[in-house]
Amino acid sequence: MEEIIEDPPTSAVLLDHCHFAQVIFNSVEKFYVPGGDITCYYTLTKHFIPRRKDWIGIFRVGWKTTREYYTFMWVTLPTDLNSESAKQQEVQFKAYYLPKDDEYYQFCYVDQDGVVRGASVPFQFRPESEDDILVVTTQGEVEEIDQRNKELCKENQELKDSCVSLQKQNSDMQAELQKMQGLQEELETLKSINKKLEQKVKEQEDCWELELLQLKEQNQKMSSENEKMGIRIDQLQAQLLIQEKEMEKLIQGDQDKTKQLEHLKKENDELFLSLTDQKKHQKKLEQTVKEMKQKETAATRKQQELTEPRNKKTTVEEQLVQEVEHLKAKVEAGKACFLEKYKECQRLHKQIRQLRAAALDQNFDLSKRLSENEFIFKTLQREKEKIEGENDLLKRENSRLLSYMGLDVDSLPYQAPASAQGGARQNPGLVYGNPYCGIQESSSPNLASITKCPTCNVHFTDDMNKEDHTLEQHVQALCLDCPICDKSFPIDQRQIFEDHVLCHSL
Repeated sequence: MEEIIEDPPTSAVLLDHCHFAQVIFNSVEKFYVPGGDITCYYTLTKHFIPRRKDWIGIFRVGWKTTREYYTFMWVTLPTDLNSESAKQQEVQFKAYYLPKDDEYYQFCYVDQDGVVRGASVPFQFRPESEDDILVVTTQGEVEEIDQRNKELCKENQELKDSCVSLQKQNSDMQAELQKMQGLQEELETLKSINKKLEQKVKEQEDCWELELLQLKEQNQKMSSENEKMGIRIDQLQAQLLIQEKEMEKLIQGDQDKTKQLEHLKKENDELFLSLTDQKKHQKKLEQTVKEMKQKETAATRKQQELTEPRNKKTTVEEQLVQEVEHLKAKVEAGKACFLEKYKECQRLHKQIRQLRAAALDQNFDLSKRLSENEFIFKTLQREKEKIEGENDLLKRENSRLLSYMGLDVDSLPYQAPASAQGGARQNPGLVYGNPYCGIQESSSPNLASITKCPTCNVHFTDDMNKEDHTLEQHVQALCLDCPICDKSFPIDQRQIFEDHVLCHSL
């Protein structure tokens, strides 16, 4: 036998806590002859798995703990536990290490935890009996043998009781093993179900992570778009304020020009009255010239009829010629004054028309630009409100998914941009197109994406048709068009429009 290098693992476990039915010892003799090697045969049950530090020891009958072994041998681990040959094992004890007395011993299988897993029936180490030998004993030896027999009977009765207890424990262990087999099958079923559930949970978590990443990307896009939209709205508001100031200045200039036009109109009326007076005076002069011509004709007739001296005739004719020349000079002076006044009036009319046209053009351009800017501002404001509503929906959906996954929003590596967390353009969250709300795409809001008239709610398939509709139906409807020169005037300048039309009739 090889030299024992280390002691086997033992314990102070009592017999009541041992399981003797897991290893069964076979072909155990009633006695073994001293001086020879003995072989121990044992069988491993199907629910027992041997380990490297298991050992088989020879114990004297009546032992209490595994520390009371006489000698031991390490067990050999089988290569294949499922084969039938692996269940039948053996170990050989050398004669040198066997007991030398004739006490009762038994084999015990002890695992590496120091717990007994099986025990054999008792046996002795004694020589074979010979019938032809006469044994002579004394009375003392007989009494000692009787006492020994009584002790052996008592030990035998204890062993029988122990065997009954072991058999009962074995039956209980068999029932427990059957229960354990059922529980083992249920455990395997639960493990397979648990594995499937874990796979499903993993797939669902992967799907949620993908959706969360998509929502984060959409939230980033929406945040950047909101920031750009807010900057654009601020710019438009600043432009609107500048244009309102310019409009106020132009309105003030228009009022000044209107006052100037009224003053020019008064002057024009005065000139028109003066021109009327001049026309009346010219008519009077023409009437006077006509009368003078009639008088001249009458004088000529009288000259022919009269037979007065020649010198008198010459004097009358000279007086008449002088008077005619004087009248012609007055007529020429009146015509020159009339032409001068008429040219001055035409020049003033032309200047008035130019001033009115320039003022109307400026007012119309400013009104048109103001209406277009207001239309763009309202459109962008509605787009901003729509995007903020979509952001709210995406944020609520993101929070729902995070709470469903058991995550915390503050523990995520992504945080909303600082530019989208404060100020008048505060962004409520996401980003998250939300697949549950039908938001699949996020596009930059601009005028080209509007296919619905904000004034009359008419839908269009083309943006150009929408713009033409807005210009014709809602912008031009607020203007008065001149039927002669195709100029347009705002609806609140009807008096200027009528004056303009009247200028064409002068």
